[in-house]
Amino acid sequence: MKKGKTTPPHCSFCGGSEEDVDILISGLEAQICDSCAERALEMVDHHLGPEHRRRESSSSPLGSKSFSGSINLVPPRELKTFLDKYIIGQDEAKKVLSVAVYNHYKRIKQREAGKKLDSDVEIEKSNVLFVGQTGTGKTLMARTIARTLNVPFTIVDATVFTEAGYVGEDIESILARLLQVCDYDVAAAERGIVYIDEVDKIARKQDNPSITRDVSGEGVQQGLLKMLEGAELLVPPQGGRKHPDQKMLKVNTQNILFICGGAFDGIEKIIARRVNTSVIGYSNQQIEKVDRENLLQYVTHQDIKTFGLIPELVGRLPVIVHLDPLDVETLSLILTEPKNALLKQYQALFAMEDIELVLTDDCVSFIAEKALEYKLGARGLRSLCEAILTDAMYDPAPHMKSKQLVIDQKYAMDKLDRSRLSKLSIAV
Repeated sequence: MKKGKTTPPHCSFCGGSEEDVDILISGLEAQICDSCAERALEMVDHHLGPEHRRRESSSSPLGSKSFSGSINLVPPRELKTFLDKYIIGQDEAKKVLSVAVYNHYKRIKQREAGKKLDSDVEIEKSNVLFVGQTGTGKTLMARTIARTLNVPFTIVDATVFTEAGYVGEDIESILARLLQVCDYDVAAAERGIVYIDEVDKIARKQDNPSITRDVSGEGVQQGLLKMLEGAELLVPPQGGRKHPDQKMLKVNTQNILFICGGAFDGIEKIIARRVNTSVIGYSNQQIEKVDRENLLQYVTHQDIKTFGLIPELVGRLPVIVHLDPLDVETLSLILTEPKNALLKQYQALFAMEDIELVLTDDCVSFIAEKALEYKLGARGLRSLCEAILTDAMYDPAPHMKSKQLVIDQKYAMDKLDRSRLSKLSIAV
């Protein structure tokens, strides 16, 4: 049989060769280039509308949530009321955050509607900085308020980023994660919320004797400046390190709200020196009014700068929100009151087995006291509940009374003493 000449790969629609196009997608008996694929998609959207693709994406098990609708903007008082359903305490933090978020998205909606203020007035966005101990609700507060507004939301960890050219993730991967949340809808991503956690870990290292570069500290802060302020950045959708030849997406961060959070361990000493709480002998009369149990409420931009964040970055985080440390009463309410309270979650698990779970008041107080003693914050409540309820979930029959499981303080104390968590009291 005579062999024919092999035809080089080319687009079956426009005839472009593999060298003339960016991407050539091969099928069973034909190929299509990226330009023809884009034109085909435009024709589908013209006849069926872009909502057709969004409906298919949302109905798919792997589809992302659609954020194509308008922003559900509500006044600050209603925002705080919604936050109260999920977060106990932190009234001042919820109030400041609600106002900052409302003003930010009011500014966006005004631009979208084409309304203009005085020609000399340009409203700038107000990024937020959370300062609070671990387990006080920083991440939960940001996630809850994003769900209220129906905008894309993502959480990134600042500790994984390094200066450009070094091992680690690039700054642009922050926006890549935001794009993934909204199924690469650039318009939706450009009005989303990004929560950068552990931002205190990229503080400038002070008195560092090492001669090496601080590639995960000040270098990352410098890289964040343009993004936080607002600029057009080229984002690799799949990450720039593993796929260097991919097509970049242009994302404008002018309307993206950045919320940074961190524990800032040790900043209390900086605040104490500033307010002179360690002075012995005669001192100012104002010092007597200082609450030494909660020094974070006096935190200022100057304290953040002294801690190690560069002034340029601090200036791009104009709203500072402090979160109060949790006490026994607050931890008890966190365990029982919110819509998704931890106790309600365990009660739902037992209800699936037709068992009613009851925790006595003294047991709830005991768990809260232990969480405070171990300095675990609200996250420690789950660890304690797991240690107490594991045996009951493994075999509830010995502890049940007619389909009702009652956990009192004596039972909780006995289970906790036998667990590994009891060793924390020795270490703390």
